[in-house]
Amino acid sequence: MDPFVALADPVRRDLLRALVSGPARVVDLAARHPISRPAVSKHLRLLTEAGLVTAEDRGRERHYALARPGLAPVRALLDELTGRRPPIPESAFDALDLEVRRTVHDRRAGKDAAPGTGRPQEESAWPAPPPAVA
Repeated sequence: MDPFVALADPVRRDLLRALVSGPARVVDLAARHPISRPAVSKHLRLLTEAGLVTAEDRGRERHYALARPGLAPVRALLDELTGRRPPIPESAFDALDLEVRRTVHDRRAGKDAAPGTGRPQEESAWPAPPPAVA
């Protein structure tokens, strides 16, 4: 099932809101609604098919939990519509930190290496560009 179709129903949206605080049993979720327990189970089954909820059997009870990765298509659409870009992954900052440390180390060691080669840069007939002003 498409997550957007699953989110179209107000009961299913409310079930997702209830699961934000943690996993819950069908009995507990059904107590919040004026509909029957089988009807709530059907809504939860549709949310599971849409990848928005996971189900785990614990003895005789079934516990449902919010599956946050299932919300990725919804988040992507909202980001697209609002003009927001996805956050920069932490690994990109790690790579940047490594490169800055390497550059500082090379400068302190007096190495004027050509980028990525480890060899001294060759003289150029062109004058060096002026330093960038921040």
